[in-house]
Parts: sequence; C-alpha cells; structure tokens
Amino acid sequence: MPKAFQTKVNDEFEFDFSEEDIQKQDLINISQNDCHLIFKNQSHLLQVVKKDLLEKTYQVKIDSNIYEVKISNQLDLLIKKLGLSLGKAHLENEIKAPMPGVILEINVEEGQNVKAGESLLVLEAMKMENTITASNDASIKSISVTQGQTVAKNELLIELE
Repeated sequence: MPKAFQTKVNDEFEFDFSEEDIQKQDLINISQNDCHLIFKNQSHLLQVVKKDLLEKTYQVKIDSNIYEVKISNQLDLLIKKLGLSLGKAHLENEIKAPMPGVILEINVEEGQNVKAGESLLVLEAMKMENTITASNDASIKSISVTQGQTVAKNELLIELE
C-alpha cells in the first residue's frame, strides 16, 4: 500500500500526495535545511527556517516567501477520518534509565531549561553509548545521578518540571 500524505499550507491550502509523488520531484540538496526545487522548469531556493518534529509543522521559505506547513501521514489521516484525536501526549516529568548502565556524561544542570530532543545525559550500556533526550520542553528540577555512577533499569536519573 503506497504511503499517503496530506500537507496544509498556511492553514488555507491542502495538498494530497504519495511517496511516489515525492520521489518524482527534482530536488537538489545544498545543506541539511536548504535545497533547490525545480518546478515547472523554474529553479526555486527552498529553506527550512523552523521545524517542530513532534507537531510535524515547518516554516519554509521558498525564494522570498515564508509558508507555514503541516504534514499529516497515513496514521494522522486515519485518526482524522475516524473522528478520533490523540490529544497532547502525556508530558514526562521523570527520566528513568531504560536499561542498566554507567552514566558517561551529564549535559545539563539543575534549573536549566531544555527543549524537546535536547541531550540530557549519555548512558553506556552493553558497550554502547545511549543519548537520553528530553521528550518535551521543560526545566531541570533535579539530577539524581553523577558522572561515572552505575544505574539500574528504571532508576530515576533526572526530574523535570
């Protein structure tokens, strides 16, 4: 079953497309957030100015115009079609060790504000380094571990508020 997507631009225009449609586009990546798009035989500079991966929203600059873009995937479209809503995800206030290991780095300090996806600490487990990140924007309430400390699975590492 081909993947389907829906894009809403500036809360005004909706576009439906498939993964195949995306593959057909003539895009040349310049950097991680910039590319050239050739559309109707004209070259356009496309820049991702801002992105919120949790909300699947992007601010995109094409040539000198800025657009607010929301992308919905198949699951989002099905939920909408069924009249259901996921609502806001439960905000996580406690960061616990996903597995036993050793704390290699602590990248934050108490009172610091962090953004979703920001690295909080590095846990070494089974000879692999695992970066533990914030699941939402928050403030560091307390840090319960120290660098070099051995932790057990589900042990409290960091408390957020």
